[in-house]
Amino acid sequence: MRKLVLFAHMSLDGFAGDVNGGLNFLTYDGELQNYAAELVKTVGAPVYGKTTYQLMAGYWPTVLNNPGEDKHSLEHAQWVQDIPKVVFSTTLDSADWNNTTLIKDNVVEEVNKLKQQPGKDLVIFGSPGLAKSFMKLGLIDEYKLTVHPIILGNGISLFDTSINTSKLKLLDAKTLNSGVITAHYATNK
Repeated sequence: MRKLVLFAHMSLDGFAGDVNGGLNFLTYDGELQNYAAELVKTVGAPVYGKTTYQLMAGYWPTVLNNPGEDKHSLEHAQWVQDIPKVVFSTTLDSADWNNTTLIKDNVVEEVNKLKQQPGKDLVIFGSPGLAKSFMKLGLIDEYKLTVHPIILGNGISLFDTSINTSKLKLLDAKTLNSGVITAHYATNK
């Protein structure tokens, strides 16, 4: 059975984006890039909320059409173009990006159907609003977080007071040379 994994970057004080949703606070270097590349190898389908889906669909196809992009960006753009993607939204009318399935309702049932399919894991990339909704529904099986050495003080929270208490089991943690901490947790289901 596939797992639903949340992969998110966050500040030390728990923000997944600055007040405008930006990620300029990330300490993104070769070591973190390698960590992310290893994670991508475990993905059977990226999972997005509406906002992240629209950002990704608006950006990655343009990379494919720009021969001046670096090799890593072009390879990732091709991967994300080809892989099956899932977007959860009650307000989108369609999801036209290549290989995208739009799910508008029956979220718990649809996620459980996706988990029953063979293949690699379902991975939520960022999408803090969707992540919080899925946390409330108890759908997330694992958390792969990168905690960056910065306190933003304000921004888009990854966790909030509406989330139920969940005890987690630490599967792996590593401190990168940049001061970023990677943490991999499983839920106790």
